[in-house]
Amino acid sequence: MPAIETTANPAAPVETKKSPVRYVFAVVRILMGLGFCVFGLNGFFHFIPEPKTAMPEGAKAFAGALFQTGYMFQLISGTQLVAGLLLLLNRFVPLALILLMPVLVNIIAFHIFLQPAGFAPGAVLMAFELFLAWGYRAAYCPILTPRAAPTM
Repeated sequence: MPAIETTANPAAPVETKKSPVRYVFAVVRILMGLGFCVFGLNGFFHFIPEPKTAMPEGAKAFAGALFQTGYMFQLISGTQLVAGLLLLLNRFVPLALILLMPVLVNIIAFHIFLQPAGFAPGAVLMAFELFLAWGYRAAYCPILTPRAAPTM
């Protein structure tokens, strides 16, 4: 009987000694997923109370412009909800992180330029994003190819 050759799947993670750090990644992923699920759902159901202090004029104008498009708040909220669910389900985590990065950049920019109050949650979520992106950095190598060729 001939020997059966097996080849390892290069995309599969290599089984090594399991590090306790994997629990840190899981906790951060779940916390980030919960945060974005809550904020994504809030975009549709508005269950988080509005702040008692008035927003600065620039922040009001920005939020008003997003609202007047008729679709942007729903798009942002839907993106947050879908990516948050992907993080919670531990499915397509690198894709979820890519989807959330522009949202987080805008959250940070909003609080830097328009409303400095309330900066902490965005900063924490950005730290979570960068931590997880570093942990999943191998998944991003193929899309960082300088001269990629189409597959035919």
